[in-house]
Amino acid sequence: MKEAMLYKKLANEIVQCRLCNHFCAIKPGERGICAVRKNVAGKLLTLVYGKAVSEAVDPVEKKPLFHFLPGTLTYSVATVGCNFSCLFCQNWEISQAPKLDLSGGIAGYDLSPEMIVKRAIENGCPSISYTYTEPTIFFEYAYDTAVIAHRKGLRNIFVSNGFMTREAIDVIAPYLDAINVDIKGSTEEFYRDVVGARLQPVLDNVKYLWEKGIWTEVTTLIVPGHNDDDKSLKKIAEFVARIDVNMPWHVSRFFPHYRMTDVAPTPVDVLKRAYKIGKKAGLKYIYVGNVPASESGCENTFCPKCGKVVVERSGYEIGAIDVKNGMCGFCGEKIYGVWM
Repeated sequence: MKEAMLYKKLANEIVQCRLCNHFCAIKPGERGICAVRKNVAGKLLTLVYGKAVSEAVDPVEKKPLFHFLPGTLTYSVATVGCNFSCLFCQNWEISQAPKLDLSGGIAGYDLSPEMIVKRAIENGCPSISYTYTEPTIFFEYAYDTAVIAHRKGLRNIFVSNGFMTREAIDVIAPYLDAINVDIKGSTEEFYRDVVGARLQPVLDNVKYLWEKGIWTEVTTLIVPGHNDDDKSLKKIAEFVARIDVNMPWHVSRFFPHYRMTDVAPTPVDVLKRAYKIGKKAGLKYIYVGNVPASESGCENTFCPKCGKVVVERSGYEIGAIDVKNGMCGFCGEKIYGVWM
């Protein structure tokens, strides 16, 4: 355990966590909504510091990040826990574990920040991704790792639900190079009933992250009957476009999981419709995920000016990359992103 970085002491030894927009007020002996931050005698402690539950070498495209060091590997790491309770969670076995384990134990094994950086370098990864669960809930662990990673010349990536506080963003910003944020739906009702959170802080943070110069891509998992209508998709696409039409938008296929096993997979036609809605909103880079390239036809990066393929993809496999110094290799148009 380690003392949390961002919290406020209140009366009667109650503490208020300042890491995410739940702003949990936690009584002595109790935990916050994420179930991995505990009030011990008036101090807020993180229970997951140095306790990894998963690590792997992944293509950076798996995050998904398509405009950040494409074709490279990223060292991925996670702890248990999450501040959301998405009914469709794909990693619920680890994200919801502390809430489901009534014994109060915290799963994981010892893995220091120094060792994460060492393994990333040994595996030829130019970046480290804090992913699989929500990195905000293991913020101190991610922060210490990110600082060391930068010293060693590595980049840092968050794969996040975007619900962190602005204060947390400001603390991690000097060491955070890229982030993929889920915009899970377009209404507060969806976020309340399906996700267990609020929408507006996520929208505010996507804009703020972009303004801070952190490379940002957005993902929307399209769940049939919940967020797949034209109005919802248009609202998300237009929101992203208002920030910058060069921010990539990933629309991903849902598969039944966790507490939504009664919902059918997203039809490919719905994903293609979302793609068209994004184009109509003015977005230059839209990608269809969780669908074979032969079915979606929407994995390559096209130059918005000449229309040529500048990054060729098939699943997580990268073919030709015709981006030179951030410019289209055919016509010289700027291709937004972070390139090798």
